[in-house]
Amino acid sequence: MTGPVRRPAGALALVAAAAGALVAVVLGFLTFGAQATVAPDGVPVAVAAPPGIAQRIAAHGGGQLAWTVATPAEARQLLEDKKVYGVLELGPGPVATVVTSGAVNPAGTQVAQQALTGAAAALAGPPKQEVRHPVSLAGRTAPLAASALAWIGALVAGLGLTQLAKRTGRVPGAGARFAQVVGVGVLLTAVVAGFFALWDPALPLDAGVLGFVFLAATAFAAVQAGLLRLLGLRAMAVLGPLYLVAPAVAGQVPELLDPAYRALLWSWTPFRFSAEGLRSLLQGVPDAPDVTTGLWVLGALLAAGLLVTLWPSAREQAEPHPADRVVEVGVH
Repeated sequence: MTGPVRRPAGALALVAAAAGALVAVVLGFLTFGAQATVAPDGVPVAVAAPPGIAQRIAAHGGGQLAWTVATPAEARQLLEDKKVYGVLELGPGPVATVVTSGAVNPAGTQVAQQALTGAAAALAGPPKQEVRHPVSLAGRTAPLAASALAWIGALVAGLGLTQLAKRTGRVPGAGARFAQVVGVGVLLTAVVAGFFALWDPALPLDAGVLGFVFLAATAFAAVQAGLLRLLGLRAMAVLGPLYLVAPAVAGQVPELLDPAYRALLWSWTPFRFSAEGLRSLLQGVPDAPDVTTGLWVLGALLAAGLLVTLWPSAREQAEPHPADRVVEVGVH
């Protein structure tokens, strides 16, 4: 009988070092790489001005800006629909106005505001600043913070259930797994609501906001529970780095990201759907397109996650239902 193969300690140390370097490379690409390569590229903005002036303004900014010429009402509606990040209004008078919105991603708003202010100053002097749906610092931070907290909270809960099941040798049934997903959704919604009230009491905590947070938390919990059920602890190789991607990628707008990050990460990361939808709800814009998109995407994630989480395994299908089992009755 042969014993276990013993590898030299030096070789194991080199393997561990290589694994650490590989993790650093992956996280460097996913997180700091996305931030280090940020550059404006086709940031959508609108201008409302007489035709001749509008064309001169549209030449400002090169490829960094994508101008839309519209009437003042049309331009403001584009801003309301989040199709542009800012509006420059130039009327017959000498004063220009730069219009931005607190319901729009602050990263895109900042770039648009700087560019529009520069364009206006070159033509009519320093412009007036108008902000629709004014937002506090807490309001700008809250949407992405809530998404990240929901993800990490659900991840810890799912990991805890997996570890407890492994230590006790008891496989949680469908009822326990469902209770975990719903329980995580309820508790994390309460946690997020508490932070919102602490950070800024003016933030709305109505049914729309709390319902959206609950949907995001349960969707995240269901997807994570499904992956942990299929892969065990190996799922952490996917679920852990996703948490680190949230601030670097989901907090940006696609026009500021390198095209590779825009296509490979931003296009599908779940955080952006929850963060942008929640941003609109917190600023009182429930009809914004990203709210509808967020509801569809998060609803689909919840349905898919629950399907994988609750689908009975071969062992569960083989076991008889408690009502069908034979119960031995002793006769005395």
